Amino acid sequence: MSAAMSGGGKRTPTTATQRLKQDYLRIQRDPVPYVSAEPLPSNILEWHYVVRGPEKTPYEGGLYHGRLLFPREFPFKPPSIYMVTPNGRFKCNTRLCLSISDFHPDSWNPAWSVSTILTGLLSFMVERGATLGSIDTSDYTKRQLAAQSGLFNLRDKVFTELFPDIVTEIRERQRLTQPPGPAPPAGPPGGPPGGPLPAGAGSLGAGDPRDLGTGTGTGGGAAVHRAAGGVEGGGGGPPPQPAVGLLGGALANIVVLVGFAAFAYTVKYILRSIAQE
Repeated sequence: MSAAMSGGGKRTPTTATQRLKQDYLRIQRDPVPYVSAEPLPSNILEWHYVVRGPEKTPYEGGLYHGRLLFPREFPFKPPSIYMVTPNGRFKCNTRLCLSISDFHPDSWNPAWSVSTILTGLLSFMVERGATLGSIDTSDYTKRQLAAQSGLFNLRDKVFTELFPDIVTEIRERQRLTQPPGPAPPAGPPGGPPGGPLPAGAGSLGAGDPRDLGTGTGTGGGAAVHRAAGGVEGGGGGPPPQPAVGLLGGALANIVVLVGFAAFAYTVKYILRSIAQE
């Protein structure tokens, strides 16, 4: 095995680093179906993956984050495999006992790559076989966990840093699945949206004496002035009687008197004319 000397004199194998770099380039060229994987920028021996739940399985729509921890002796020794996101198939943050994990070094093949490991993990996940680290849950529970997986992953700092495109996808899902706000009640046919308006709240035509809001009607300005005067004067009692009513009564009395005088004069004139004849 090729090796390099570190600053402290400790032999640090480079075969694992070289092999993992090759595997990463291979995954970039030929991605594993339903799986994304990225190594930590600071430590190529630690990889993080995201499994997309395949269609027609209880995991459909789920996004399952996990870790691969490679030994310095890789590819001659297998990695440890962990699942981080609750999924209903494997325990979280527990070493999984698989033929491709460090639980079975005797069955490990150094020719297997990271792509092989991720493909085997997905295959075992959609099966129902029991192993150390697996759990038994109903399909309903798996579907519930699949629906909640995105929000769970957003709370993981490493996940959000390594998989920004998937983070954007999760947030877009959230936006599309958020229920819309309550719609306004439907108004009557031909009426304004939002339901009928309260009494007195309708729009009044120009010249309507009830138009108190703008004063554009013939009586608008006076009405507003009178309303303001009522408030300033205490507002509690009845409004003062307008002077126009008293003046009108006086004029009516004068008209009656004049009419009565004219009638009397006419009668007197007629009687005088008859007497002269």
